[in-house]
Amino acid sequence: MSTKNVDVVLIGGGIMSATLGTMIRRLQPDWSILVFEKLSEVAQESSNPWNNAGTGHAALAELNYMPEAPDGSLEASKAININEQFQVSRQFWASLVTDGVLPDPENFINPTPHMTFVRGEANVDYLRRRYELLREEPLFAGIEFSDDPRVIYTWAPLLVRERVKGETIAATRFESGTDVDFGSLTSNLFDYLRSTGADIRLETEVKKLKKQKDGTWTISVRERVGNTPLSVNAKFVFVGAGGHALPLLQKSGIPEIKGFGGFPISGQFFRTDNPAVVAQHNAKVYGKAAVGAPPMSVPHLDTRVVDGQSSLLFGPYAGFSPKFLKRGSWLDLPRSIRLHNLGPMLAVARDNGDLMKYLIGELLASKKKKLAALREFMPTAKAEDWYLITAGQRVQVMKKDAKKGGVLQFGTEVITSADGSIAGLLGASPGASTAVPIMIDLVARCFPEQYPVWEKKLAAMIPSFGTKLNDTRKAAEKSLESTARVLELTRS
Repeated sequence: MSTKNVDVVLIGGGIMSATLGTMIRRLQPDWSILVFEKLSEVAQESSNPWNNAGTGHAALAELNYMPEAPDGSLEASKAININEQFQVSRQFWASLVTDGVLPDPENFINPTPHMTFVRGEANVDYLRRRYELLREEPLFAGIEFSDDPRVIYTWAPLLVRERVKGETIAATRFESGTDVDFGSLTSNLFDYLRSTGADIRLETEVKKLKKQKDGTWTISVRERVGNTPLSVNAKFVFVGAGGHALPLLQKSGIPEIKGFGGFPISGQFFRTDNPAVVAQHNAKVYGKAAVGAPPMSVPHLDTRVVDGQSSLLFGPYAGFSPKFLKRGSWLDLPRSIRLHNLGPMLAVARDNGDLMKYLIGELLASKKKKLAALREFMPTAKAEDWYLITAGQRVQVMKKDAKKGGVLQFGTEVITSADGSIAGLLGASPGASTAVPIMIDLVARCFPEQYPVWEKKLAAMIPSFGTKLNDTRKAAEKSLESTARVLELTRS
């Protein structure tokens, strides 16, 4: 079996590998890049447009990025940070559009208002205080608030039509939100990589990763067609295989992965393609999570634009499956258990009773009960207009904690070896939306010798590089306007 030598190996055909590969190609065009994807096409797991909500997480509507503290206080720093990261991603995409790397931006990004909708006096009070705090921040300057049903009706009529008269409701709206088709974006980025000489191997599964004495990695793979083995030697490896990143990093044997475990969560969405219903709603509307629900399970009624066609999604309805990928194995979870992560995993199980109760309730929920949850958002929803689809699998990070023994971490975490020769991404939302800043951080950590030179190139692609847009209103407005213009998100 001959061994091929390359500079960079990317494992997984999703948005993370596509983003990192494109970034490296723009920063270091002479490096060879090889991509391995187990399925027959790229962007078929969490990056697929029907496996995620396409929100383009910017913390404009998601309440979990600005939770209320036990004393009732609110703090905006996390929401601001998420928005800053999304703006970095948008600037990078805009530079790729300008340079002809990404054709037809409307194929992957479309203007869609972001809203938050709540019911009940306590929730209305919280939303009003959140609005008052965010409206002073430059990146959130366009946010609107109303507790008047007549105003909310003009924003999103399906939220109000046939609602019980006198019910206490409120909403915020940010008109310049977006809907992102990460599947289309991922495919376009891989098309670019292929056109510039990258070798993209589909239906090829990574079996082993072994560190060599010279610091390089030997990756043993097997092509599913013909069951053909292949060995590749790489100077750098990135594991961007979604939920399957954990077991692959475990196979690498790097000490940095010790203590990490994964908690898989599955889910479903209600979807309608009925033009008469879809035409009445143009927004992504987020509500408040149920007690014990993970952030990724916050209910929301979303406009989706895929292949130029609009649909509506509502959900997600969380569930449990031991699979780490939608097309994974039922043995993924038990196979990931090691002596070093068993303690943290048991501690997480002990301390997350509310989450367990919530998931059990979701698993047992009938379609009728799920429809009732939709009607809390949209009172006029008819069963015949909606059908259930299965969302992508999410694997939440479990890791060691000095005080609790183990914690369940929501969000994403980059794992890198001490020498920077291998890295991987664990976790879920808001991953895809913040892929660009995540990869900037990764290349800074893994390529310290090249990074000082690369910084100038990154600054040329990302105007706000090295600064904070939210520091001044003028900088925020300039960036938002120029990026929107390139991505054709401005309204006539």
